[in-house]
Amino acid sequence: MRTHTTAACSASFPNEDTLILNSSYQDVTGARTQACFRELRCLRAELEATNPDLPKLSSLPLRIVSENNFPTAAGLASSAAGFAALVRAIANLYELPSSPTDLSRIARQGSGSACRSLFGGYVAWQMGTKPDGSDSVAVEVAPASHWPTMRALILVVSAEKKGVSSTSGMQITVATADLFQRRTEIVVPKHMHEMEEAIKNKDFEAFGRVTMKESNSFHATCLDTFPPIVYLNDVSRAAIRVVEDINRKAGKIIAAYTFDAGPNAVIYYDEENQRAVVGVLKGALGTLDVWPDETQIQPQRAEDMDARALKVLKDGVSRVILTRVGEGPIRTEESLIAENGEPVKK
Repeated sequence: MRTHTTAACSASFPNEDTLILNSSYQDVTGARTQACFRELRCLRAELEATNPDLPKLSSLPLRIVSENNFPTAAGLASSAAGFAALVRAIANLYELPSSPTDLSRIARQGSGSACRSLFGGYVAWQMGTKPDGSDSVAVEVAPASHWPTMRALILVVSAEKKGVSSTSGMQITVATADLFQRRTEIVVPKHMHEMEEAIKNKDFEAFGRVTMKESNSFHATCLDTFPPIVYLNDVSRAAIRVVEDINRKAGKIIAAYTFDAGPNAVIYYDEENQRAVVGVLKGALGTLDVWPDETQIQPQRAEDMDARALKVLKDGVSRVILTRVGEGPIRTEESLIAENGEPVKK
């Protein structure tokens, strides 16, 4: 899963900032985007103030072009990836010396989860204690090389834009959900500690257990919101049942489901259990043309599993994404913006 973003600035650009995502112009006047632009410009202006020889980039209009290779606004963290890439690209353009943790504080203002995407590997978003949120930043728990065999299979149930955005949904939840306070004060800190230990020890059973319990807790809190926010659907619940059947058949946790603010299932597994997890799911989905072309995994018979859940999956999954734990933002010379400021046509 990849977001590719290019940032440029020039006095020849129209006198306003522009963002083009997947060939469509986006509204950049919102508070979240403006907060990122403002803080990055302030950092560049500070550099320019200390070195008069630097070009005054902070005063020039920005043009950002971005492309995702996965569905946008469908509960697959496209906003997190997008804002992390946007902040990193502008920081590169401005030649800012800021660390990933410093930039994570800025990216968080665009999309909370974006703070984690400024790093690679396994990352924790620290809640912080300051009222202004300035210490709510991301830190690396372990690099990708620590546990490189972790894999993720994503069942894309719906690529449509979700009805309730993550931000507005969280605002309603904070205001109305009775479970929210207990979740933030007790459940999340407990899960964070358990998750960090599981990652450090490369303990997949512990990782899987916490992953599924955390997902369940999050969606229970969404249901406790008034009016309730329902992100999961019948296909999502079928994915949960299939994962439970895979683990029951294995006699231990070898697959773990989780759902963000959307119906699409993310199923984690260790590479050594690929046949028992991915093979079974490929067998369940049959000959549907939803698998990546390069997939060489042989389908396995889904024996002793819930037949109804398998049928719901087969009828409801539109695409499968196979991915893994990767690195953080990587600078590339492949620009999406031509010299005249227009998007590069592919």
